[in-house]
Amino acid sequence: MRIHTQSRFNDAGAPAIATLHVCPRCACELVQPVAWEQTASDRCLLRLECPNCRWSAHGSYDRRQVDRLEQQLEDGFARMLEDLRRLKQANTADRVERFTAALQADLILPEDF
Repeated sequence: MRIHTQSRFNDAGAPAIATLHVCPRCACELVQPVAWEQTASDRCLLRLECPNCRWSAHGSYDRRQVDRLEQQLEDGFARMLEDLRRLKQANTADRVERFTAALQADLILPEDF
């Protein structure tokens, strides 16, 4: 698979990258668009960047590729929100357990409030 890494946008179209969200250098699945522009045709000019290894590419991608990238970004955001919810729930449960243990051990005094 050839990767387009010129320093400017390629109006003729970049080589097809099967999954835009996967870095071709380090296989990180967090590649994200850092600049974009809609063209008159059914294409988008994108600058993609990997936050892991700093790989980047500029190119013109068809609407289908961009739609798949957008779906991956939305799915990743949803997973991140779910992870945040679980982390918040686990932290709350941990605080409740520690507070309960402190109450049972008579370690909480009126002066603590």
